[in-house]
Amino acid sequence: MTAHRSNEHRLVSGLGLVTFISLAATWIATWPLFVSWRIGPLIIGLLLGVMIINATRGGFSERFEPGIRFSAKKILRLAIILYGFRITFTQVASVGIVGITLDLFMVASTLFLGTVLGVRYFGMDKATAILTASGAAICGAAAVVATEPVVKSERHQTAVAVATVVFFGTLAMVLYPLLYRTGIIPLNEQDFGIYIGASLHGVAHAVAASDAVGPEAARVAIIVKMTRVLMLAPALLVIGWWIHRQSKASGTGAPITIPWFALGFLGVAAFNSLDLLPQPWVQRLVQLDTFLLTMAMTGLGLGTRLSQFRGIGVSAFQLAFCLFIWLVVAGFTGTWVLSSIL
Repeated sequence: MTAHRSNEHRLVSGLGLVTFISLAATWIATWPLFVSWRIGPLIIGLLLGVMIINATRGGFSERFEPGIRFSAKKILRLAIILYGFRITFTQVASVGIVGITLDLFMVASTLFLGTVLGVRYFGMDKATAILTASGAAICGAAAVVATEPVVKSERHQTAVAVATVVFFGTLAMVLYPLLYRTGIIPLNEQDFGIYIGASLHGVAHAVAASDAVGPEAARVAIIVKMTRVLMLAPALLVIGWWIHRQSKASGTGAPITIPWFALGFLGVAAFNSLDLLPQPWVQRLVQLDTFLLTMAMTGLGLGTRLSQFRGIGVSAFQLAFCLFIWLVVAGFTGTWVLSSIL
């Protein structure tokens, strides 16, 4: 009984710590510098968690571990389910055949290329390769942490993958408007919006880059980007099936992981498409979801030691660089070809 109460106390203490850091991250994200660079509370929460746990050499983590683990896993899954309130099927239909086809191609090809390059060429473990690829292919950090339960990765592997998304997503956010302004990419504003939505890493990256291009690009980019977000659920199902198949072939016989939270995400998106809730309620749910995601990222950071990066950090960034080049080139080529023939 004493041990049970002790564990409950550590759970509550850990959740309290994660909540406090997440509130701090939410406040810091309102500072002008972070607003101008579109650095949101998710990334700040992750960085604060990493800095705190490494500054203290992990000395206090035992007391808070149950709450930290609960945030990084259970709260994460609830946050992914509520992520469905950010999109409707009507938005998906409005992007047309060009946007949907391009999104399907970019998600599938980037996941495949990232996994193959990471494992076979860079010698990475399968989990880190898939995490890095999913972040580039779908919706940045949110996709990475959503993929974590499916590939059963360690928290430091997830943190490395998130770091690659933040770095190259921010680089792309600055690069794309320059490509448009200089005329290096010969696309009109609407098609450039499709290009941004189909190839930038995170939602915030796509919003910032398209805002810098123009209002029409911003309108199209966010819809195309959110269509990619909707592909998160089927992508997780495919990844879970593929890992199960690989384990059977190798004789390990690991059971198939069905990401039920991904199906919950689809269910919430379907419910949101019915437009039954007033928009102010939906906005409140989106704000709640952002905070829950911040808690999940903070928990992830608090479970990450920098010493764990040795051996996988360099390879992950090399892979992420290759995927960055792929997104820039294939995204433009796909947009240009599909816009020309459809």
